[in-house]
Amino acid sequence: MTETLERPSGTTDPSSAQARAEAWLSGFEAALVARDVERAAGMFATESYWRDLVSFTWNIATVEHRAGVTDLLSSTLERTDPSGFRTTEPATEDDGVVTAWFAFVTAVGRGTGLLRLVVEDGEDRAFTFLTTLDELKGHEEQRRGRRPMGAEHGASKQRSTWKEKRQQEAESLGSTTQPYVLVVGGGQGGIALGSRLRQLGVPALVIDKHPRPGDQWRNRYKSLCLHDPVWYDHLPYIKFPDNWPVFSPKDKIGDWLESYVKVMEVPYWSSTEAKSASWSEEAGEWTVEVEREGQPLRLRPTHLVFATGMSGKPRMPEIPGMDVFKGDVHHSSQHPGPDAYAGKKAVVIGSNNSAFDICGALWEHDVDVTMVQRSSTHIVKSDSLMEIGLGALYSEEAVAAGVTTEKADLIFASLPYRILHTFQIPLYDQMRERDKDFYDRLEKAGFWLDWGADGSGLFMKYLRRGSGYYIDVGAADLVANGDVKLAHGQVTRLTEDAVVLEDGTELPADLVVFATGYNSMNGWVADLIDQETADRLGKVWGLGSDTPKDPGPWEGEQRNMWKPTQVPNLWMHGGNLHQSRHYSQFLALQLKARFEGIDTPVYGLPEVHHTS
Repeated sequence: MTETLERPSGTTDPSSAQARAEAWLSGFEAALVARDVERAAGMFATESYWRDLVSFTWNIATVEHRAGVTDLLSSTLERTDPSGFRTTEPATEDDGVVTAWFAFVTAVGRGTGLLRLVVEDGEDRAFTFLTTLDELKGHEEQRRGRRPMGAEHGASKQRSTWKEKRQQEAESLGSTTQPYVLVVGGGQGGIALGSRLRQLGVPALVIDKHPRPGDQWRNRYKSLCLHDPVWYDHLPYIKFPDNWPVFSPKDKIGDWLESYVKVMEVPYWSSTEAKSASWSEEAGEWTVEVEREGQPLRLRPTHLVFATGMSGKPRMPEIPGMDVFKGDVHHSSQHPGPDAYAGKKAVVIGSNNSAFDICGALWEHDVDVTMVQRSSTHIVKSDSLMEIGLGALYSEEAVAAGVTTEKADLIFASLPYRILHTFQIPLYDQMRERDKDFYDRLEKAGFWLDWGADGSGLFMKYLRRGSGYYIDVGAADLVANGDVKLAHGQVTRLTEDAVVLEDGTELPADLVVFATGYNSMNGWVADLIDQETADRLGKVWGLGSDTPKDPGPWEGEQRNMWKPTQVPNLWMHGGNLHQSRHYSQFLALQLKARFEGIDTPVYGLPEVHHTS
């Protein structure tokens, strides 16, 4: 997930890199001020990429090469009116690439960017160019020097305490006042967005069907923990404490989310389920029927955000014989844990993260476990991923070197998806060599391994399809050793006491767990609104890479995530903790701009090519 361009070698005079970066930014600004699009585009390399997070496009969009830059600037330059480009720290040079952090302003906001320069035809030209919107002028968050006083000094007979004001706000929300934004889903995604909107002063409400924030984690199988390290997983505004475990257990995450909601004063309704939603073009608002603690209620938000989880719509196949099977059968998302199955036989369908976690926990509780692998899986050992794949950006060493979480997020965001795999392949080649004996043992046991369609490994699989991998925290050794038995093929039916595969193999079972993954998030839209709206929205997630489960054409960004969609005032938000943290900033700013009546013409709204 990292690359080497960010680590200066110390062998090049930094003042030279600084002078070159300043000269490029000055020349670029001069071209923009003169509205000379051709000159500005000519400052980009023949192969080049400009990724913009809201600041120019009111979208999350990447354009490629000079033609793409020309198109973006021709459409956005006049109204964006960018200026004030300046470096914010000394530029560096490594392997012939100059890297420079910069700030800039637009007609309505202030932004941050990251520039990489290469020499082409004797001139410094941009290879990658990231621009992001940090804040809107006149609508800044009340942080640091702008923080609220909290106490009202003096004497007043009309005084309301902080607590009384919060109570009044909570009582009016949904009755005398309507939320401008309704966020359906109160996991980490909804909570992160709710906290952002709160700090921006956007009237918003997060609803979730569970009794308490964090129950989305508490209710999963008991061995579940985050496979990503703590440095990668911070929420906005409040980081995990320095003594937080590297890999967070699910109940600890649940408790953290609950406390976060309280401390950040996120307007949050528990035990609330959205039942239906419809859009009124005439009124310019949604009508959302909800049930709160058993009581029906109607909400009328202007914007509706689905934060129901990128992995939230379980894919549960309909297999003949499910009605006659005498044991327990359920999807991995409903798995209660291993305790009730000691001494029994379990068959787990699938070979990705959840399947391995569940198999490992069942084996630890003396269950006879068989894993059914239906297609190849990419596996990477956790310690190798930590050291080789994440260490330069998300680790204690990175923090010590001055790479904050926010800085790491922008470094990673600055690598366009079109070429991200080229930086990933060498990292996974290192992991494959480092853990060769481990992989040899797995393959000898009959496990089908892969490294992604192009050898680029785990994160590209995640971005492209959101499945097909396992971060090994120990359960893979059980398969390699034969402690967890391995079978291959598709399931054709269940009998009273067995799983039958397509080759006729029968696997005796008291428990069948379908760790078969999740469907596209637009399935939630079909359930809550209707199928027509879900089809207008289209498939959610994937890059259009034309690799397995990520059909083309190329889109260059995550489909329909964190940005405007073909359905007005409907937004999709989610992903892992890193994405929920990082992209909630840009979704919140888009919603804030609309709340304040700022003109937000969207550049590059993608067409819909796939509905599921």
